[in-house]
Amino acid sequence: MRNWTVGATALLAALALAPATLAAQNCFVRGNLADRPSPLDSATVSMGGEEVKVCYGAPSARGRELVGGDPHPFGRPWRLGANEATAIHLPFAASVAGVEVSAGSYSLYAVPGADEWEIFVNSNAERWGVPVNAAVMEANVGSGTVPASDNEHVERMTMTFESASDTGATLVLRWESYRVDIPVMRR
Repeated sequence: MRNWTVGATALLAALALAPATLAAQNCFVRGNLADRPSPLDSATVSMGGEEVKVCYGAPSARGRELVGGDPHPFGRPWRLGANEATAIHLPFAASVAGVEVSAGSYSLYAVPGADEWEIFVNSNAERWGVPVNAAVMEANVGSGTVPASDNEHVERMTMTFESASDTGATLVLRWESYRVDIPVMRR
């Protein structure tokens, strides 16, 4: 009887934790997706058998110069996408752009520049992407600077994981003529 009780207790504990783990991998969405000009997108990568996921709104340039122009001038905070804040879900302690974080969900935003971007990690993963104001910045965990390089023109913003291993990967943002490599490393 004792073994059955221990086994049942372990099973109930695992089931209680499972929804939180699964929920952490879902993208936070407000409103009707069908009404958006910028679709919701995501990228996933396996590191050491665990899944890291990034959720973002994927805007299109539509002939406009957005990064470095209006409405996203160099040196000003930008939400890294459209609609909700871009979010990263980490099932383990990691560093994102050099910022050390515990397991959990975080939002990302950037201050773009011509040659490098400052990537901010924020503890509020379930927020609307704009404005990036003082109230949002109070929840910053930290920031790191990453290089920005020239890229072939990309109409719709994409985020993909490249160079993946059990210990890390590079989150690659491509949009307009920019490529930004953001290291994500398991700690």
